[in-house]
Amino acid sequence: MRVVDLFCGCGGLSLGFQNAGFDIVAGFDNWKDAISIYSKNFSHPVFEQDLSDIEQSVSVISQYTPDMIIGGPPCQDFSSAGKRNEDNGRGGLTISYAQIIARVKPTWFVMENVERILKTEKLSEAKKIFKNSGYGLTQIVLDASLCSVPQKRKRFVLIGKMGEVDNFMFQLITSRLATKPMTIADYLGNSLGIEYYYRHPRSYARRGIFSIYEPSPTIRGVNRPMPSGYKRHNGDPIESIEGVRNLTTIERSYIQTFPKNFKWEGTKTNLEQMIGNAVPVNLGKFIGLSIQEYLRHGGDKHQQLSLF
Repeated sequence: MRVVDLFCGCGGLSLGFQNAGFDIVAGFDNWKDAISIYSKNFSHPVFEQDLSDIEQSVSVISQYTPDMIIGGPPCQDFSSAGKRNEDNGRGGLTISYAQIIARVKPTWFVMENVERILKTEKLSEAKKIFKNSGYGLTQIVLDASLCSVPQKRKRFVLIGKMGEVDNFMFQLITSRLATKPMTIADYLGNSLGIEYYYRHPRSYARRGIFSIYEPSPTIRGVNRPMPSGYKRHNGDPIESIEGVRNLTTIERSYIQTFPKNFKWEGTKTNLEQMIGNAVPVNLGKFIGLSIQEYLRHGGDKHQQLSLF
């Protein structure tokens, strides 16, 4: 199945679907630094493209005759880390994504975003575009730690298939979730050489120290060292904070399940942002393998009544 990745960033979703057996034929993004990283890690082409330009985007994407379009439109205007203003320019890219799919008409599409998109008018508008174009929709919020990712990262996923009923994959996906969260130790063992690490909290009312024997909190686009005046929080899992450090940029990429041979290059600020923005590779693989299972079994026994 030929797949095109829109808003591909540094390639987390592309790599996940590639690892699930899909043929990624092209990636598209508008961030030069992310495109540079993507191009170092994939053999297929990646293009700098303003995906808000619908006409030009449709023209270029259609040349690759995709059976599936995947992508995660920028989420900063919906996320808890952003200003949560869906009328900002990036929020409108969710509509651009829907309009491109409605014009190109692949058999399948997958859209990933933050959980908070569920509260937005932009999602309702995008879903109307998909439905009017003939897609059956399955939407679900996935906890990445139940999808072979050592991280508590909740993400909204919308899967569309032309001509299907709504919720056609919901039961299948939920049946494939792990029964317990994956910890850092489960995934990386003791390879980090630490048991505890610092992750800067948004508020000092929250703890800042975490153990490798639990899933990581969400990897964000910033990575600050522990301040010299940090006072131990009651929720911190150790008594003494002496010697505790934050995770390195590369260690954070491992928790996003990028492989150790993935090639990174650029400024620390850009790399932290790329890694934090990325879809965890194994989350992409989980979604891709779920679709592969649906294709193998025809999907009939997994259809459910619409919840929309």
